[in-house]
Amino acid sequence: QVQLVESGGDLVQPGGSLRLSCATSGRTFGSYAVSWFRQAPGKEREFVAGISWSGGTTVYADSVKGRFTISKDNAKNSVSLQMNGLKPEDTAVYYCKLSQRRSYFWGQGTQVTVSS
Repeated sequence: QVQLVESGGDLVQPGGSLRLSCATSGRTFGSYAVSWFRQAPGKEREFVAGISWSGGTTVYADSVKGRFTISKDNAKNSVSLQMNGLKPEDTAVYYCKLSQRRSYFWGQGTQVTVSS
């Protein structure tokens, strides 16, 4: 089984920064990608960023390009999302998703609130 544990969510002022972490454990062999999604109240869950398991390929939603950076620590099998220049519209619950050929797994989510 796979377990994803997210951390790093917090209250931050506009223009501030946060670093989210997604720690993976269990049967991660065969994984091909880890991605971050977010969901604000009353809105659909949306894709934010993704990275291949090898760390060689990254993809970003247009809304976060140039501000967010996704990266992977291969030794720890963890994935981070560095968020800079945060805006109120970034406020949401952020979820980590691990994708495998025949299944996928979600983390519990971590709250990010951007407000003055």
